[in-house]
Amino acid sequence: MVKEQGTGKREQGTEAIKGKRLASVENIAGSFVERPKAIAALRAQIASGSVRASGLAAEYYASIEQKNPHLNVYLSLTKERALAQAARVDDLASKGDPLPALAGIPVGIKDVLVVKGAPATAGSKILAGYHPPYDATVVSKLEAAGAVLLGKTNCDEFAMGSSNENSAYGPVRNPVDTERVPGGSSGGSAAAVAANMAVATLGSDTGGSIRQPASFCGVVGVLPTYGRVSRYGLIAFASSLDRVGPFAANVRDAATMLSVIAGHDPHDATSSPAPVDGYATESDKPVEGMRIGVPAEYFAEGLDAQVRAEIEKGIDALRSAGCTIKPVSLPHTKYAVPVYYLIATAEASANLARFDGVRYGYRSPVPATLSDMYSHSRDEGFGAEVKRRILLGTYALSAGYYDAYYRKAQQVRRILAEEFLRAFAEVDAIVTPTAPTAAFKIGEKSDDPLAMYLADIYTVTASLAGICGVTVPCGATSAGLPVGMQVLATHFGESKAFRVARAVEAAHL
Repeated sequence: MVKEQGTGKREQGTEAIKGKRLASVENIAGSFVERPKAIAALRAQIASGSVRASGLAAEYYASIEQKNPHLNVYLSLTKERALAQAARVDDLASKGDPLPALAGIPVGIKDVLVVKGAPATAGSKILAGYHPPYDATVVSKLEAAGAVLLGKTNCDEFAMGSSNENSAYGPVRNPVDTERVPGGSSGGSAAAVAANMAVATLGSDTGGSIRQPASFCGVVGVLPTYGRVSRYGLIAFASSLDRVGPFAANVRDAATMLSVIAGHDPHDATSSPAPVDGYATESDKPVEGMRIGVPAEYFAEGLDAQVRAEIEKGIDALRSAGCTIKPVSLPHTKYAVPVYYLIATAEASANLARFDGVRYGYRSPVPATLSDMYSHSRDEGFGAEVKRRILLGTYALSAGYYDAYYRKAQQVRRILAEEFLRAFAEVDAIVTPTAPTAAFKIGEKSDDPLAMYLADIYTVTASLAGICGVTVPCGATSAGLPVGMQVLATHFGESKAFRVARAVEAAHL
């Protein structure tokens, strides 16, 4: 449900219980697609006084009120905090003071990142009623840069899913075609940008949860290098894989967002002290002379013919821009999905053990004993997909199976990472399809977990290797469904990925 922070008032919006239907819509392809203005243009208007940040925030809340009943993008709103921030930006602008990078820019936050005082559900019933007492580091950085935080976006429960159908608060609908999924798990964040319900958003990516939704919704999504962005305040799924990254309507805006949230954080021991580039400026550089790798393993059986055709057009555009296209080999790619679903579920089993009904969140009213309270709270609080992954992970870590499954998966993970490093010794970036198909229909894969897991086949490899990537729109199918190209670069090679993505974007404008 959409609530205003601190009021508890139910707004007109999504149904609160999983399984209830959203407001009926007459599906018209693209009827909710409305791209936001670029960050630089909006910031310049606010600086000049031709647009007030307070007025801009009000416009976005009006858009949310109109569209959210149909798309189910936002779970809660932080209106009081947003309008206070917008007023501060207006005050700076009226004095002629320099404005920070995101001054007055309306932003949405995936509901796996904590915002002080706002509901933090992670799309799960088990966190009902939890209001964290602190901000995630990325949230603090956005606000310090002047961003106006509109609210929390819907997602698959605990970021586990590829369709956003696993949320306890109902599925998000794709703004391009409301009968189709927006991708997952950050479907709400991707849909918010595609429907102009935020100028930019934050999501999290464990095995493709930023890149695949960006592809399905026709927006730009960024997977930063592991350690590039702090995870402090991120509700954990799989700690060696989880990353926070931005969505935006164009490459330059995504680069601007990453520059703001990147950098070392003393609260996160895994965050890197490596210097942060000016990614927006880097994205403007030409790609002439760059070497672009194309791995045959990503163009094999299972890739939709129309998706393949659009990606090949994107590769041709890079060739025309002066890039050298070179075949590369990543032969262990075929093992990536099983390796990912062993490691990720094992880490999920450990991370989700803390949600037990004792300290915060949902507690079952049924049992009389402590043991029963644990089991009933977890059984009633977690959804089917989360329970499936906890069971898989617990099995993989159990005595007698650890060496056969989890340890072996970690060994193959290292091989996958080494293959990427060898490839990047020969090329500056690697381009692939982001997903094997365009957005599929809601319910189409719900009863087939394996088919759903295979939707991540082109994204989990980069997650396992710890490298970075950008997904950029690269055409559309005959039905008008967006196709995304994934641009991968080596560790802390975000600048190169942005350059290549910007060239692809320029060819498709």
